[in-house]
Amino acid sequence: MKPIAFAVATLLSVTAVVASAHHGWSSYDETKPITLTGSLKDVSWSNPHGTARMRWQGQDWDVVLAPVARMESRGLSNAMLSGGKKVTITGYARRDGIRELRLERIRVGDRMVELR
Repeated sequence: MKPIAFAVATLLSVTAVVASAHHGWSSYDETKPITLTGSLKDVSWSNPHGTARMRWQGQDWDVVLAPVARMESRGLSNAMLSGGKKVTITGYARRDGIRELRLERIRVGDRMVELR
């Protein structure tokens, strides 16, 4: 019985660590929202969070989107982001200087979608 209890305890602790790491947004500076305008590329419409890239002022930025269900429930579709359409995104950059943005809102055409 002890090996089973140990295995269950190990599994639960690993799951807690993974969940904690996934939901940690403290690496982003929420005191300084930034806005970028350009075309999204390499859009991944997947969970736990969609991702994309944007070239802005000569540098590539990684963009962390919201979960797919949230984006869709708020009216943002994968098709809206495809085809090199110009978008304006606002979010928070990483504190460590890595060019990654946690997306808060996106404007596609005349439509603004709040994601958080």
